[in-house]
Amino acid sequence: MLLGFAGVAIFSLTLPFTRLAVADLDPTFAAMARAVVAAMLAATWLAVRRAPLPPRAALPALAAVAAGCVLGFPLLTSLAMRTLPASHGAVMVGILPLATALCAALRGHERPSPAFWASALLGSSLVVGFALRQSGGTLHAADLAVFAAVLAAAYGYAEGGRLAATLGGQQTISWALLLALPVALPLTLWQWGTHGAALGAAGLSAWLGFAYTCVFSMFLGFFFWYRGMALGGVARVGQVQLVQPFLTLLGAALVLGEPLRTAHVGFALAVIAVVAVGRRTAVRRRAP
Repeated sequence: MLLGFAGVAIFSLTLPFTRLAVADLDPTFAAMARAVVAAMLAATWLAVRRAPLPPRAALPALAAVAAGCVLGFPLLTSLAMRTLPASHGAVMVGILPLATALCAALRGHERPSPAFWASALLGSSLVVGFALRQSGGTLHAADLAVFAAVLAAAYGYAEGGRLAATLGGQQTISWALLLALPVALPLTLWQWGTHGAALGAAGLSAWLGFAYTCVFSMFLGFFFWYRGMALGGVARVGQVQLVQPFLTLLGAALVLGEPLRTAHVGFALAVIAVVAVGRRTAVRRRAP
């Protein structure tokens, strides 16, 4: 549980540090370059451990992790954090555990119960209602980017969690990072060539935020998270995710100076309550 909590604590600071990074850095560069740096760390770890190549059967799941967790979520949240406060994103991303459970159930050929679907619908309605309330009754492009980021991460988490049971969590994220490198590296070089002058003028705080997302959000956080689930079980340790929105709200206050608003805390409480109920509802196995 402590390992799982350490992973969640690391992930909870991703949005505040991403917002810090994209204050000066181009969002596409911030997202793709962090994948490149993390891939270099992953290649070093795999070489030191002399890890064998993943089996061919693992490639589809690794591609899902690469697309959802390595490329999709970072890019979409980087674009969103250019205009949204991190505290706003914290509430919206709070639905991620329920979305992950849904993807895992559907991918595992299971049939979620009516209570699960009701929880998913209620949780989604709360998040949409919060976004509408904060944006004056209209969903902005940044809100849609966060919704898409949640879906991308949920699918990547579900596939990664399933694969980590046999391949190991550290190897799962490491090979996924290397699999994403042919996409991330050319985009990073292109962004550097296009925005080189602006990147060179970026402040120290932006580079510190970028460094955190490279080393912790994209790499080390998965080591704690997957190891905790391997020791304590996905269902049990996965409950630790319920505290992530509150840690993100606290991180946004400490790192960015964003105020802790009553509305944010209230919606976060409501979303987490629905997620907690939804994760405990029955999921029936489909007949062959």
